[in-house]
Amino acid sequence: MSTQRYRLSFTTGGLFLQEAPLVAERYLSLRDWSQTRTDVRNGNLLQARTASAAKRISIELFGRLVLLDVEELEALVEGSRRARSYLLWSAVCRRYGFIRDFAIEVLREYYLNRRHQIMTVDYEAFYNAKALWHKELDEIAVSTQKRLRHGVFQMLREADLLSEQGQIQPALLSPYLARLIAKHGREHLLVFPATDSEIQRWLQ
Repeated sequence: MSTQRYRLSFTTGGLFLQEAPLVAERYLSLRDWSQTRTDVRNGNLLQARTASAAKRISIELFGRLVLLDVEELEALVEGSRRARSYLLWSAVCRRYGFIRDFAIEVLREYYLNRRHQIMTVDYEAFYNAKALWHKELDEIAVSTQKRLRHGVFQMLREADLLSEQGQIQPALLSPYLARLIAKHGREHLLVFPATDSEIQRWLQ
């Protein structure tokens, strides 16, 4: 079991379904992340109310988007809302080991075992189990712990992987999208509620 410290800075925003395609499109025209950051900041592309909010959102969003390759960014710009949400969920799971582990060990595992609902108590059990190995989870304030939980559930709902009532919703990746994500390793598809046979069918 890895004890590498979890990065826990995902309390800002959700998946950024509106903002991410705008930034991705700007990057694809410039092919330079540094220049893209400058353009986004100077043009207030994120439409943030304050400079501090713009900075927080920008740091969080860029930290995720740089983990997507050019083809994924193109799909983010040109794809459907569902495709965008799945790509952004994949990016979140690549950046945050805590969310990746929750997706694999709770979301997908529940789906495989036909446990159809994820509740707060399930998240808390996962959090407490991980805290035995990750002291950073014990070091943060209770209020921050609640924001982390809210962030995880918000992103799951925005990705249409969890309903408002906590019902797990099967992932419906297109073969093209599945292959794009699997280029980074088939294990990247394990963050979605899908069986091995469903994943195999996507990749055929």
